[in-house]
Amino acid sequence: MATAKKPAATKTAAKKPAAKKPVAAKKAAPAKKAAPAKKAAPAKKVAAKKPAAKKVAAKKPAVARKPNAAFMKPVTPSAVLAAVIGAAPAPRTEITKKVWDYIKKHKLQNQENKRQIDADDKLKAVFGGKKQVSMFEMTKLISAHLS
Repeated sequence: MATAKKPAATKTAAKKPAAKKPVAAKKAAPAKKAAPAKKAAPAKKVAAKKPAAKKVAAKKPAVARKPNAAFMKPVTPSAVLAAVIGAAPAPRTEITKKVWDYIKKHKLQNQENKRQIDADDKLKAVFGGKKQVSMFEMTKLISAHLS
């Protein structure tokens, strides 16, 4: 029986300090909130000064961006694609621009959904016989005609 009373006494003792701790925490909490707010303001000023120093360092090596060599490598279009954009070798980016110029010149974008391209006879051959493709699918289909 003595062992049964000890856990009961421990529980009661644990409850009393627990009840006091939230009261103490409530009193201390506003003081803690006020103190970090004061500390946060100077910290922001210090943080603002650091990026300014980095910006100065970033401006020094003002080197022009180098284009990715893979994109700038001239590729030769197939005979089917050459009928649309010309047979001259050009980088992938230029070929895509030329195809878009062709699409806009001939008004081949779907008027209801501009992401869809309605193919004419020349583009139908490039798109593998499809009448309509999405702009995202178009780049995949064009890449099959490049070497």
